[in-house]
Amino acid sequence: MFLSEPDNGLYDAMNKGIAAADGDIIGLLNADDVYADPNVIEAVVSAFQEYDVDAVIGDVGYFNAVAPDKIVRYYDSGHFRPSLLAWGRMPAHPAMFLTRSAYEMIGNYQTDYKIAADFEFVARAFVKHKLAYLHLPKMLVKMQLGGISTSGLHAKWIINKESVRGCRENGIYSNIAMIMSKYPLKLLELIR
Repeated sequence: MFLSEPDNGLYDAMNKGIAAADGDIIGLLNADDVYADPNVIEAVVSAFQEYDVDAVIGDVGYFNAVAPDKIVRYYDSGHFRPSLLAWGRMPAHPAMFLTRSAYEMIGNYQTDYKIAADFEFVARAFVKHKLAYLHLPKMLVKMQLGGISTSGLHAKWIINKESVRGCRENGIYSNIAMIMSKYPLKLLELIR
């Protein structure tokens, strides 16, 4: 199914996609993202069949448009724990697959967030609703550098403020300093 119509931003489009999906497992792939290999969906389905979980999370490799086959940053979701959300750490959103029933329980992405509705959604999913999850230790998605969340200092300020808000709305104590402490760890993603 292909759906193209006006929306009220990225998170409204995601909500529309989820509402239109008719499968038991839902994953969101952004416009310039690709699955890392042809077996990604099979691996995700197998993980859901083997383990009794609400979510399967994987890793993301970032590439530059001029060299799409070269991974320049590796986001390992294996370090994720719900307790780390207070420190700005979340699983790689493009490599996160949830059951339909999990999406129905959690609800929509909040469209009044500009950049960090995915962070708030993850906080709601894994802290408020305590989803059971499994990390699949492999790169599931290749993502092009240069998205909205990495488009400059103003975007970083917005994402950090919205991340604090997402924590607070879901009963997680955090502050801007705690959230910003994630940046030194991001440097390690460049080394692999």
